[in-house]
Amino acid sequence: MTFSVLATDGRGAIGMAVTSSSPAVAARCIHLRADVGGAASQNVTDPRLGPALLDALETGLDAPAAMAGIVADRDHIDHRQLTVLALDGTGAAFSGAGSLGVHADRVGAGVVAAGNLLARTEVVDAVVEGFAQATGELEERLVAALVAGQAAGGEVDPVRSAGLAVVRDVPWRVTDLRVDWSDHPIEGLGRLLEVWLPQRDDYVTRGLDPAAAPSYGVGGDE
Repeated sequence: MTFSVLATDGRGAIGMAVTSSSPAVAARCIHLRADVGGAASQNVTDPRLGPALLDALETGLDAPAAMAGIVADRDHIDHRQLTVLALDGTGAAFSGAGSLGVHADRVGAGVVAAGNLLARTEVVDAVVEGFAQATGELEERLVAALVAGQAAGGEVDPVRSAGLAVVRDVPWRVTDLRVDWSDHPIEGLGRLLEVWLPQRDDYVTRGLDPAAAPSYGVGGDE
């Protein structure tokens, strides 16, 4: 009941966008770690698997080896759909035999997509191609990938939630946006991004050096 895209900009940022017919999908599925990589756990989701994949990357394993290790020793793995991407752009994907409905995954250069309960398998191809063809910030390209997947058929049921997160060169998510229940969550995510993106770097500055930060633009701020 989900399709997602995990990608890097090739300059140290890594992020993920995801949408689903279920509520609050991003809270369960997105796993990112600055200077390490990203991972997704979806389908019958086990949120423990995302951090486990990132831990494996952090030990020095490449993405395929990290995935192989998790798939080899976890209970109920046939119910899981997983992706992982290292900062160097190498990725891996796994769709267990118990993945729901029409399901597929695809690994590209610097991008991995996966989905289940899809209208057709080509949805994940559209997601990867949508990301590759998009321009702008990583966040914008990730949302464009979701839009392309939805245009290619998306899920068999209407999507209701969507989320987007990105890490860069600080140990927190520089972007973390969510639409948790909506008739048009991908469009809503795009509108949120338009509000957020011009302010993103200012919030990083406020965390690192408040004296150098720009005005907050609120009452009493001078």
